[in-house]
Amino acid sequence: MLGIYEDEVLIKSVQSDERASEAVPILLQALLKKFEFSRLIYANGPGSYMGIKISFLSLKTLSIVKDIPLLAVSAFELNDFKPIRANKKLCFVYKKGEIILENTEAGEFFLPQSLQGLHLKKDNLPFYFLEAIWE
Repeated sequence: MLGIYEDEVLIKSVQSDERASEAVPILLQALLKKFEFSRLIYANGPGSYMGIKISFLSLKTLSIVKDIPLLAVSAFELNDFKPIRANKKLCFVYKKGEIILENTEAGEFFLPQSLQGLHLKKDNLPFYFLEAIWE
């Protein structure tokens, strides 16, 4: 899921059911033909390790090549702080300022209509949170 914002307001969104490794390069290439970016923002976790890695590497590369700032936002801000899938059985759950693992249903992600109110971080490194999980 990718969004284009102008003056902090969502003007275009694109989504793919493909894996991040397949979708992100294609979606970014198409969007780069239509838009000039002044900054990049991505959800740095928690969530799918591969999705986070692909997003970070793609956007960090674009950030360096085009000299565009790359910021991060917690994935919890993009689903109203609902659980985020960790694996088939467990989800990352935000409780009282901490992230724990629980057996529960994951919430749905969305692109906010406005960037106002998001806690954007200059520390854009991926946030990998995963204890050893035994199935």
